[in-house]
Amino acid sequence: MITTAIFPARYVQGNHAIRFLGEELSRLGHKALVMMGPVIFPQLQPIVEEFTQGKIEIYLERFGGECCDHEIQRMVSLGKIQQVDLIVGIGGGKTIDTAKATAYHLHLPVAIVPTIASTDAPCSALSVIYTPEGVWERYLVLPRNPDLVLVDTHIIAQAPVRFLVAGMGDALATWFEAEDCQIKRAKNMTGRMGPMTAFSLAHLCYETLLEYGVYGKIACEQQVVTPALERIIEANTLLSGLGFESGGLAAAHAIHNGFTVLEETQKFWHGEKVAFGVLAMLILTDRPSPVIDRVFSFCESIGLPTTLADIGLEGVSRDRLLLAAERACGTGETIHNEPCEISPETVLAAIIAADAEGRRRKQF
Repeated sequence: MITTAIFPARYVQGNHAIRFLGEELSRLGHKALVMMGPVIFPQLQPIVEEFTQGKIEIYLERFGGECCDHEIQRMVSLGKIQQVDLIVGIGGGKTIDTAKATAYHLHLPVAIVPTIASTDAPCSALSVIYTPEGVWERYLVLPRNPDLVLVDTHIIAQAPVRFLVAGMGDALATWFEAEDCQIKRAKNMTGRMGPMTAFSLAHLCYETLLEYGVYGKIACEQQVVTPALERIIEANTLLSGLGFESGGLAAAHAIHNGFTVLEETQKFWHGEKVAFGVLAMLILTDRPSPVIDRVFSFCESIGLPTTLADIGLEGVSRDRLLLAAERACGTGETIHNEPCEISPETVLAAIIAADAEGRRRKQF
């Protein structure tokens, strides 16, 4: 049996790590197209310019807000016009995924600088492509992982804590999805089964969340960097990235993708919807009750969604939930990596049951 794991080429993390940006980028190229998220552009523009000056030439561009084919093509055109030899993405998950897709189309190296720890996108050889309206469209599987991931934990600590919590929701899926892929001997993102390293890292991600999640959130609320926050940022970014990509995806992310067809969920973050997907997945796959209770308790302790109302779906009809369940079960979706019966009806039942349990617990 051939197993395969994939990793970013270089990972740098720490308090004020942005100071090393120019030094790290100069390893990869001479002129970079640097796309930055629109919210953080004014704040980080002078910092990026300061720490790249004299080390690498940069062309700064504001990201349009959605990782869609139109925005990717716009960045590809800019890269060609500016004759760059490196792409840099600075911002959240959609900025990062657009940078990776742009680099892929231009056949250039890519460096990633996440400003929030809300997803495991920074380390992966994957871009999630949406429509211009924000509906999930497809995965773009890339031939290689980012050449550099630089994580400044001071910058992340200044962001709203909701981002960090959403990242923990995304990371929460890592172990359970990898475990089910291991049981079914399902393929990971490389098209092969993952090695034991991937499953061990996925489990370490889960245990790190449970042990340090509350304390990491407290530190972020105070906008300070502590060892607990460093661990959670690493779990959200590196461990989750390695775990999902080399371990495999399953029901939680597919259920998230299903929820994107319901417009009420559009204002909620990827990791928030994935977290509810985890709860539904645990019921769908008949996990032991102590495991379900532990995960519900963790979500409650840090403020992740535990009911449909928490992701904007209070009072939604079963017919509309069935639309989400049908999308989650679409051809090629990762839910088919589950070692159990999968159908829109079983997924709908799991979603409804997870919501009922979440509502029951809120009464106490």
